Amino acid sequence: MEEMKQVKEVLRLENIGVSYQTVTGEVEALRNINFSVEDGELVAVVGPSGCGKTTILSLIAGLVAPTKGKIFFNGQEKESDDLGVGYMLQRDSLLDWRTIYSNTQLGLEFRKKRKDDHLKNVDHLLKTYGLWEFRDKYPRELSGGMRQRVALIRTLAIKPDVLLLDEAFSALDYQTRLLVVDDVYRILRKENKSAIMVTHDIAEGISMADRVIVLSKRPGTVSQNIKLEFKKDDLPLARRSSPEFQEYFNLIWKEFDAHE
Repeated sequence: MEEMKQVKEVLRLENIGVSYQTVTGEVEALRNINFSVEDGELVAVVGPSGCGKTTILSLIAGLVAPTKGKIFFNGQEKESDDLGVGYMLQRDSLLDWRTIYSNTQLGLEFRKKRKDDHLKNVDHLLKTYGLWEFRDKYPRELSGGMRQRVALIRTLAIKPDVLLLDEAFSALDYQTRLLVVDDVYRILRKENKSAIMVTHDIAEGISMADRVIVLSKRPGTVSQNIKLEFKKDDLPLARRSSPEFQEYFNLIWKEFDAHE
């Protein structure tokens, strides 16, 4: 009898709550957030504006401390000095005066990890994902999609345990966005990276993720934790035309509607 593969949990949020003070009093942003991310799993977080999606990423990255609850990496409570997290923002934030090769090493420089094994990894990533021949070019010489690929390689260069995507494709035009989502999906799958993506685009979340976390309006709570199962292991663009896609979209949209 074939032995079942043991699933490794790389991240867990346990009873997380966040409140902050304003001039009018205390505001509760998040309440009783519980979910985990497995090794190699892509999780999308969706919800209405102001529900705390980006706050969740900030918590995981150590930029914000929870008012309540705990965050665990690989079964251990989070250590602020070595988070093992890569953060990819809405814009690629490439430095115009640095070459592509130099841009991909920026995270390593900040973390003082610019060593031979990390630099070899950068070379590997550039060669594997079609950017090696552009390594001496400057960001202005690349298309929007290629720039986003450079930003992803810069993030992967630090060898993060978990990748955070905060509306990472929203600055691109629609056609480029669809192609880049496929591109990023391929890379994350090939590198077997765990990722949490925050998006306002329900369709984008469904097309890319293994699971969708739906947050309610503020204070944000987990109203649905939906495991996505498609008949084929298609790329995101192909998923959009499958019958399962529309079913999941309707389910999540109804959940949004219920919290209005």
